[in-house]
This record gives sequence, structure tokens and C-alpha cells, in this order.
Amino acid sequence: MTLVGKSIPRKEGRKKVTGQALYVDDIKFDNMIHGVTVRSSIARGRIKSISFEQPPAGGNDKNIPWDEFTIVTAKDIPGENYVALILNDQPYLADEIVNHPEEPIVLLAHRDKYLLEEARRHVRIEYEEMPAVFSLQESVAQKEIIWGEDNVFKKFLVDKGNVDDVWSQAVSIVEGEYETGAQEQLYIENNGAIAIANPDDGVTVWGSMQCPYYVHKALIKLFGLPEEKIRVIQTETGGGFGGKEEYPSMIAGHAALLAWKSGKPVKMIYDRAEDMVVTTKRHPSYTRHKTAVTKDGKLLAQEIEFVIDGGAYCTLSPVVLSRGTIHAAGPYFCPNVRIKSTAVATNVPPHGAFRGFGAPQSIFALERHMDKVAKTIGLSPEEFRRRNFIKEGETTATNQVIREKVDLDGLLNRAFELTDYHAKRERFARENVSARSRAVRAGMPALRGIGFASFMHGAGFTGSGEVYLQSVVGAEATAEGHVKILAASTEIGQGTNTIFAQIAAEALGVAYELIEVAQPDTANVPNSGPTVASRTCMIVGKLVESAVLGLKQTLIGSGLLKDHFTQAEFQTACADYIAKHGPLKSFSQYQPPPNVHWDDEKYQGDAYGAFAWAVYVAEVSYDPLTYEAHVDDFVAIQEVGKVINPVLAAGQIEGGIAQAIGMTLYEHVVWQNGRMANGQMTNYIMPTAADIPPIRVYFEENPYAFGPAGAKGIGELPMDGPAPAILNAIENATGESFNHIPLMPEAMMETANIKN
Repeated sequence: MTLVGKSIPRKEGRKKVTGQALYVDDIKFDNMIHGVTVRSSIARGRIKSISFEQPPAGGNDKNIPWDEFTIVTAKDIPGENYVALILNDQPYLADEIVNHPEEPIVLLAHRDKYLLEEARRHVRIEYEEMPAVFSLQESVAQKEIIWGEDNVFKKFLVDKGNVDDVWSQAVSIVEGEYETGAQEQLYIENNGAIAIANPDDGVTVWGSMQCPYYVHKALIKLFGLPEEKIRVIQTETGGGFGGKEEYPSMIAGHAALLAWKSGKPVKMIYDRAEDMVVTTKRHPSYTRHKTAVTKDGKLLAQEIEFVIDGGAYCTLSPVVLSRGTIHAAGPYFCPNVRIKSTAVATNVPPHGAFRGFGAPQSIFALERHMDKVAKTIGLSPEEFRRRNFIKEGETTATNQVIREKVDLDGLLNRAFELTDYHAKRERFARENVSARSRAVRAGMPALRGIGFASFMHGAGFTGSGEVYLQSVVGAEATAEGHVKILAASTEIGQGTNTIFAQIAAEALGVAYELIEVAQPDTANVPNSGPTVASRTCMIVGKLVESAVLGLKQTLIGSGLLKDHFTQAEFQTACADYIAKHGPLKSFSQYQPPPNVHWDDEKYQGDAYGAFAWAVYVAEVSYDPLTYEAHVDDFVAIQEVGKVINPVLAAGQIEGGIAQAIGMTLYEHVVWQNGRMANGQMTNYIMPTAADIPPIRVYFEENPYAFGPAGAKGIGELPMDGPAPAILNAIENATGESFNHIPLMPEAMMETANIKN
């Protein structure tokens, strides 16, 4: 029986398409009330007073019965007033000081949702405003200190070889600066949570989330309760993309505080406008490259400065910075590398996790810069990269020895064959010359271009992260011979339940239908770590494989099952074992692969157990009249180990590329005094089906020895390559170099006007 490598139907698919799946807003409890948040209207300042007012006399609005409302401020918090994460600096409710617009200050709850909204508008907060910082450039310049002693959340230094001593040996030194903006995750389902809480029973929360144990940890601190009195249950979740990694700890805490004080179940569901302006975004970034090249076109030295805007509180900025730092030097061998990276504070809502997790920012800069270096030294973008592609046995920027087979040349060859890259590059060059000459007579013919990016993405937590997590997965057999997978990894649309079932069924040699995946519930499943970092399939999936093999070994060891067995014999053995010995369970805990070592202090060593490798090619057209660029064709070639489910894997790539096209050409977060000014789907422009080209997805399989059935991570990879490939193609079409995203028509128009 072979299940891995087949496009098995989704486990939860039928429930979703028939409406049986329950999302958090579908759930109701008796006597349930609703909660809302009253937020800061300023970017930074001191809270002077809070008052609860009535509508003006003589108007049509009725008086607000404040005595019917549950009201929570920071003084009502029973435990610690911080969201437990990395630095524990972000309060659940601001107490005296606010540090960004929309910061939570007061919570209200009432049975009438409409009266609740009216009441929210009549909470008056008086402030003493303080100077604020709104950009990472201002923060780095330390014009105003708003966090700590220097506005810095975290710094990293990667130092390989001796950069300072080799500049004089270079034939050419090329410098460049690159910027990326914020991006909204725009999941289909908004953030939401329901809580029941009291001192006797503890706290139970249901919510739309990626990481139940993150919420569990946070609520323990918020209420000062033992871990067994906190229970977190993931409901069906309509997408996350990182936006539901850390933020659900906030909304879950708010719902639980209101439930604790009111003694009633409390539901909090954000509408789209609130969700967009208050939740985390992708970190804006600035990158500076200085690159030394030898006479034969080899990289001699890379000096990289990488800065990200963390917003008002630390949240996950250190680990976003870490991944962005490690990926900043790319899939190339360079003997001398120095990367200095910094995460800084600003007075905007905290930035957080978003698919790619820092790598899209630094890879964008690198791949744009590689095209610039190639042009400067007189090589084609293709040839320059080929001369520098990392190979097996060579080392990355962190001195990680590449032990897996790497064939970036082969990926590049296949990508070029599938796109007819060379012929199109020549044809577009001829046609663009002709188009420019015809522009005066016949309007403005579109210009066309083609570009590519080559890149890698590490799977799993960075460095010692997986060792620190010590993730655990369980498998439990029933008397009927079914096997339930016990893991905290969540299904958020990417196919977790399906691939876990495929991996388990393949390992046991039983039917896919015999495998069930438990709903993530901290009372019933062990902590398998968060659903992030392309770790679900490679890391947790391997634990699933080990756990079910543990069941098999237990049955064989008990004499109830032979080494080779049929499905019916397995089911019979399960029934016999349970009748004789009781529950049949097996647990597996993460163990790092051999020869994987990381030094946190030196920031050197094996950053990841394995990398996924890719080459993406974008074909674009550019309209000189409207200054709009459109992606006409896109080809994605990647090596991600063994592909567990081809349809789901291709869907991951297609979805990631669509999001990245949005990040590149459409999705512009407009900030006004630290607040997102275009926080609605009517004015935050994301690509529609008409804006997305045919996306052709291809896989090269190179099974990874320490992944389940040979699989590696996949989910974050497709965010990394599209932006630089598209801008490389735009430069090929226009001859103009643009080094920031999102690249809006206004920016292209300004460049054209300056030239004219």
C-alpha cells in the first residue's frame, strides 16, 4: 500500500464544504455575552483618566446602562499583565502608558452586541501625548528613545572568514539598498475567541489559532493559575499565514478576563476593519549590501546590514530577525560574509509572524542585488549565479556544511526550459526596442520582460529551536483498530490532517480511513510545538511516523502481531491488546538528526536540518501609459524532498506565490501617525483572480533521510522568490532598477517623470 505521493482527499474537506465544520463564531453557550475592546486613539502617551459617559442630552440615543456592563481594566488582571512570549513586554491592557494606536486599554462585555458598540463609543480616555517614532529609519537614528536604551529589540552578527581584509583583492565592489513594506495576512476568517473562566474550574478558551500551546502559556501567566487549570481548544480555523501565531494570545486573554469577571461565557469576534488595524503585519525592512567579486566572477565578500521594524512591542521580532539574517546571504558560496541585523521599535502596532518569517525581506534584497552585481561586472544574471551556487560540502554564511545533494544548476536549467527563458529574453529585447520607437505614433505599447530568482528556505525552527521545544506527538489505537494522532499542530487550510494521516497510514501499512487526527486541545494532546516555520510536515510529521511505528512495535513485542501483517490482523491485535493490557498509546519526542550542531552564542553552525531549494521565473508586461506592471506567467521549480500530497503541495506553492505577487505589486499599507489608514478590503488592494497569472508548479524530489517518508518543509518557501523575480523582470522590460516593494504605479511614474 502506497499512500505517500498520492493526492488523497482532504480529511476535513467534506465537513467544510457541507457546512458541518464549526468555526469559533458558530459556537454558542447558554447565557453567553459579547466582548469588545476600547483602544488608544494616539500613538504614544500617558493615560490621564478613563470615564464612561452618556450620549448628549436631547439626542435620539438612549442612556447607556453602565451598571449592566462588565468592565475590565489593567487593575482587574489577576496575574501578570503581559503576553508571555519572548521579552514579555506587551501588556494585555495598557496601564498608564500607551505605545501605539489601537493599543487595548479597556474591555467591555454585554449581552446586546449593538448596545455594546454604542457603549464603546462613549468610553472617554484622556491622554498626555508624548513624542512618537513612526519609521525604522527614525528609530535607528534614535531621534527619540521609545524602548529600552536604544530602541533595539534584538541584534545578530554573522561573521564568516575575514571580510575586512579582502576588499583590496576585489576586481569590483558593488553596493545597493533595498526596502520592503508591511503586509496584511488577510486570512478569510477574522480573529475570534470564546472563553469560560472562574476561580474554581480555571480557564477554557476556544479560538481560531495556529498555536494552542502559545495561548496556553500566555494564559497561565495572565491568571496565575497552574497549567492544568488552563485549557485551549483550536476551533476550525479559516487561515492564518502567521497572523494567528502570536496574536490569538491577546484576544483569548481579553475574552477570558471578561469571562472571569462576569462569570459568564464571553465571545469576542473582530470585524474585518478592527482585525486589519490592530493585528500584526509583516515587518517592514531595510537592507544594505556591499559585495566584492573576483576577476572570474566569484563572490569574495558579502557585507550585509539588515534592519526590521518590530513595531511597539517585541512579539516575535527576534526570531523573525534570526531567519531573515540567516537567509540574507542566500544559496551561494562566499568565503567571507558579515551580516549585521537589528530589530527596532516604532510606535505602530507590533509587527509579527507572516509566511516566510523574515526571509522574504532579506531574499528580496539579495536577489535584486545579485542582478545588480551581474550587470556591473558584465555577466548575465544566470551566469553570475551559476558561478556561485553553493554545492554539497561547501558552507553557508553560518558555516553550516551542506550535506544534502544540491542541484541549483539543474533547477535553473529546468526552469529555463519550461519558460523558454533565453528565447523570450532575446525576443522581448527586440520587441521592446520596436515598442519604444512606435510609442509616438501608436500610443504606448506594453513592454515585456522576464526575470528569475534562486533561493533556499530552511525547514523547522532555527538553530537550537527544535531542541529547546522538545516536541512530543502521540498515537493511540482503539479497539476497532483505528489510530488517532495526538498533536497540537493545527489544520489551518494547509492540509495538516491529511498529510499526518497519509504519513501514519503509510508507516503502518493500513488504510487512510483508519487514521484520525485529534482536534488540538491542550487537555488531550501533547505539545508538538507551533504550526509555523515549515516544520509541520518535516518535524512533526516525522514524530507522527515514529509514534505510529511505536504502536506497531508494541504489538509485535507483545506477541499479538507478526512482523508482516494484514490490516485485519492489525485491527485484531489492537482489540486483543486493549482487552488484555488497557490503552494502547505510543509517544515520540524530537531528537535532532546526527551531526546537527548550533552555537547560539557564536551564531554559527547548522541553522537548519535541511533546506528546500527553488528557482522561480516571472514573465511581466509593463504599461508605460498607466505605469502598471502585470505578471503574465509564472513558473516555480522547487526541491522539497519527497512530496507527500501533490495537490496540496502544489496548492501551497500557488497560494504562496499569489500572496507574494500581492506583496510585490498591490498590497500597500498606508500609515498615518502609526495607524493603518487603509484598513478595509475596499482600499487595501490585494490581487484578484484577474491579477494572478497561470502559475505552473513543478517539483524535483530528493528525499531527506530524516523527514517522514523523505519529506522536507514547503509552506513558507513560495513567499521568498516571487518579489525579486518580478522586479528583475520589470527591470528587464523597462531598463529601470526598482529596489523597494510594494512597487506601486506611482513609484514607476515618478521614476519616468524624473527621466523625462
